[in-house]
Amino acid sequence: MSDATTAPRPSLREPRNWPMFAAMFGAFAIARLPWLLQRALGRGVGWVAWRLAGSRRRAAEVNLALCFPEKDAAWRQRLLRDSFDALGVGIFEFARAWWGSIDAIRPRVHLEGVEHLHRLKAEGRGVLLVSGHFMTLEMCGRLLCDHVELAGMYRKHRNPVYEWAVKFGRLRYASAMFANEDIRASVRHLKKGGFLWYAPDQDMRGKDTVFVPFFGHTASTITATHQLARMTGCAVVPYFHRREGGDYYLKVGAPLEDFPTQDVEADTARVNQAIEQMVREAPDQYLWIHRRFKRQPGGRSDYYRS
Repeated sequence: MSDATTAPRPSLREPRNWPMFAAMFGAFAIARLPWLLQRALGRGVGWVAWRLAGSRRRAAEVNLALCFPEKDAAWRQRLLRDSFDALGVGIFEFARAWWGSIDAIRPRVHLEGVEHLHRLKAEGRGVLLVSGHFMTLEMCGRLLCDHVELAGMYRKHRNPVYEWAVKFGRLRYASAMFANEDIRASVRHLKKGGFLWYAPDQDMRGKDTVFVPFFGHTASTITATHQLARMTGCAVVPYFHRREGGDYYLKVGAPLEDFPTQDVEADTARVNQAIEQMVREAPDQYLWIHRRFKRQPGGRSDYYRS
């Protein structure tokens, strides 16, 4: 079977694997706690992270200042605290999506635009679902799999036990998980009419990138959306998701028209613009701790220096 559809478990006989196995089994147990308790614990974890993660908190502060210069400092500080609350809750959402039950959550899902996916499926056309790194991405990815067969792209983890546990969890609902360097398998999947989800909104060193705007600032952005659409003829569909209280809102947009073009920078900027619009709708749930603007055309930026 393809590596994309299996999750081989590392050996329990290797002592070096024992600490991570213990951590993962603890996470399996946490994933089964009542959802209201998980959310309360998540906010507590977010508070601790806000207090202790100094460098990442500073990165988030810089990002918010760059992206929302029109807002005052008090507004940005409130958003910063809310984003760490969402980060903490998101950790429990990830665990529940991978290894827990979502039966209690399904009745509180609001889905819009799934008809676009059904139409493209009927046409036999592959679909690249493009989203951003929101803390709801795993939970809402699993919820969307209730309605369409969906594969994902992900970055492999160095620790083999963590790699196994996460991939095992995702393959409970995703049809396949393609490592981001396995472009050939992703291309085959899209050419066969498969659906593939991924998020191109992080600075990925060593990848094909261009410098295009994001919130009015130059950001190093991977060109994979343009390249995959060009190689496969797939539709590129924006996919936005957010949480409000205990409810989840999933919005599937219409396929981007006239995409791809011959201009890789224009296409990549268009994808950034779509993700920026998503962020503006739920800014507290975006992963602001990533140093999104660390690389600039002239080299490493000074934005995140202490």
